[in-house]
Amino acid sequence: MKIHFIGIGGIGISGLAQYMDHRGNTVSGSDIADNRIVRMLKDRGIPVTIPHDASAIGTQDLVVHSAIIRPDNVEIVAAKARGIEVLPRREALLRILHDKEVYAVAGAHGKSTTSAMLAAIMEGSAIIGAESKQFGSNVRYDDASERLIFEADESDGSFLNANPYCAVVTNAEPEHMEYYGYDIERFHDAYRRFIASAKLRVLNAEDPFLATIEGEAVRLYPSQDISDVAFVLRDGEPYTRFTLAGKGSFEVWGFGAHIALDAALAILAAAESMPIETIRRRLVAYRGIKKRFDLLCANEKAAMIDDYGHHPTEIAATVASATTYAKLQGFDRITAIWQPHKYSRTIDNLDAFAACFKGVDRLVILPVWAAGETPRRIDFAAAFAAYRPVFADDIRRRDCALELLRDGNVVGVEDEGLIIGFGAGDITYKLRGER
Repeated sequence: MKIHFIGIGGIGISGLAQYMDHRGNTVSGSDIADNRIVRMLKDRGIPVTIPHDASAIGTQDLVVHSAIIRPDNVEIVAAKARGIEVLPRREALLRILHDKEVYAVAGAHGKSTTSAMLAAIMEGSAIIGAESKQFGSNVRYDDASERLIFEADESDGSFLNANPYCAVVTNAEPEHMEYYGYDIERFHDAYRRFIASAKLRVLNAEDPFLATIEGEAVRLYPSQDISDVAFVLRDGEPYTRFTLAGKGSFEVWGFGAHIALDAALAILAAAESMPIETIRRRLVAYRGIKKRFDLLCANEKAAMIDDYGHHPTEIAATVASATTYAKLQGFDRITAIWQPHKYSRTIDNLDAFAACFKGVDRLVILPVWAAGETPRRIDFAAAFAAYRPVFADDIRRRDCALELLRDGNVVGVEDEGLIIGFGAGDITYKLRGER
């Protein structure tokens, strides 16, 4: 087929586009602006139109668009005028995944990490929501296997179309509630249907909601099943060691109890069809994912980490990991650079955000990354007064240091201790000095 993806610069849509390209389809795409993903796709021979333009629509058989693309998008209008089928990403999944043995990983937090760990352990294709450092992409294609490791997204209900053979759920903490009309029963019902649709279910049974799920499932009780957790540095890289009840000891890249939990879920999912010794050996090959506790640089004076954390639970877990890392490295100062992601999420969780940075010595707050939302007033100065935050318009990377900018002028420099950036917007590019 000839398939055009609108919003192809996003991590989710780009994964589907690459996967369908690997399967022999003729793929094209468009986005509102150039970014690293767009450049990568172009390097792989996938044509991308910047910005959206009706001329990108020609003789395609199918147009797929991300959730944030509006019905009046010029390419959607052009496609419908030509009689070309147009599907949102969530509906396209039914076509793309229908013939695969899908190991679908869902949850508010940890699903990218767990998906990447599972991909390191199990053979087969993979489409995840972050770039695995092990295979240098968010997509791996294996035409010799019918298995597919898939990061299933609850943000727009698309995980209900993931066709899971195995459903792995890290947690079911309320998130993206605007999509569910702030109806917790509707949100929980979506998770129930996702779990029920799978033949094999692997659940974090200490999550308050997942603890209520009835029926056959492999259940992990982290406080009982995970023990002997220890953190070590090897050539400056973080590793977590732990023991999983009935399975023995394991070692995995990353710091934190949440890393052990994610690894344990991946182990339990794989153990249904693989020898435990093979799992133990392959898990060591996991090298983390880009933008998750991603060490960008380090010297005797400072280290800089990029982290995708954009929800209070994620940030709190990463701050705990950062505290351990800083101590092992001999740093006595932690600076957090936070780019709030979406007005709705920030407002809905403002009190939790105000608590999740406990442990940092300095908090720098950047403007909200709106992600298409209409701006709303948030009194950050009042909500975060306890931190005495620094407000900056922008940041600029200089070696292993960050310049803080206001009105285009440098108003401060962070160049000592552990510097860690949080957010799902363009902060990752700024931390990497890419734009």
